[in-house]
Amino acid sequence: MMSAQHLNLSVIIRLDAEAGGYVAECLDIPGCLSEGDTVEEALSNVREAAQGCLLSMIAHGDPLPAGTTFLASVPVEVAS
Repeated sequence: MMSAQHLNLSVIIRLDAEAGGYVAECLDIPGCLSEGDTVEEALSNVREAAQGCLLSMIAHGDPLPAGTTFLASVPVEVAS
């Protein structure tokens, strides 16, 4: 029996002004993203997409991401 592994993966959510709704991208798994009409739906959908990506990585013997990506903000001054 396979044991479960818990990963905390970083996700960024963007408002999709053109199409409406939200796009959620998992930063720890390149190319893993999903969308939803609400933030909650986008998060739920990207969680499901990430699980699928991780299962595929396991099946192919690829290493799992460490979940060490994080976001930070920096102040930027722009002369006007």
